[in-house]
Amino acid sequence: MSDRASVPLIGVTACLRPSEDGTGLHQVVGKYVDAVVQATGGVPVLIPTIGPAADPDLLVERLDGLLLTGSPSNVWPENYGGCAPRPDNLADRERDATTLPLIRKAVAQGLPLFAICRGIQELNVALGGSLHQHVHEVPGRTDHRSQKDRPQPMRYGPRHPVALTPGGMLQQILGGAQEIQVNSLHGQCIDRLAEGLRIEAVAPDGTPEAVSLPGAPGFVLGVQWHPEWRVMENPDSVRMFGAFADACRARAQNKVEHVRYRRVA
Repeated sequence: MSDRASVPLIGVTACLRPSEDGTGLHQVVGKYVDAVVQATGGVPVLIPTIGPAADPDLLVERLDGLLLTGSPSNVWPENYGGCAPRPDNLADRERDATTLPLIRKAVAQGLPLFAICRGIQELNVALGGSLHQHVHEVPGRTDHRSQKDRPQPMRYGPRHPVALTPGGMLQQILGGAQEIQVNSLHGQCIDRLAEGLRIEAVAPDGTPEAVSLPGAPGFVLGVQWHPEWRVMENPDSVRMFGAFADACRARAQNKVEHVRYRRVA
């Protein structure tokens, strides 16, 4: 069996958007696909937003990794006991119905998982945590939302530092760094941390910016910023995707060895 068989298949979560014919568009922004291709060497497999029709068991069995993407939409508050959203809240209930069960299954089965922006919020909610719906209105917090009056490259530029948890998973991935600069384009964030999750990085205003799951059987890392943006230009982003890729390749290789063993037997 060739080395090609151990190239990881990495699931990339999609969003559901309106379409002219009313059936909807299952969309993934290209930067996430590019990051998988460029920074992991894996093959991206887009996961449509099909709610209960998705089969978490099958996906976890077939995939070697899962990338939870960012999105303009928010996790619907009923999933974490939050108050009713404001009328202008952009929701994607089909995505929630797809990703939340998939996350729980992926974590339980050790499927490597890397969660970005909305992804870290989904991870927290899937495991029992809650969210702040409007971070900038929380006393003591700053405005972390996208600066939409600026050109896109400036919006994704460094916005503030985050302090890394000493001895934590993310600090180890980033070579012992104590602090890094990150971008900021989110209106929501973690409120009540889900049981088992550990804070890996914090913004100066106390906003949780990264988490891990030390008790999980596989790689689990979530970040509130966007390391996928021009991933190969940022050494910190390359290291994070590299650690994720290593875990995905190890899972893929283990599948290959398992198949070899079965065939010999």
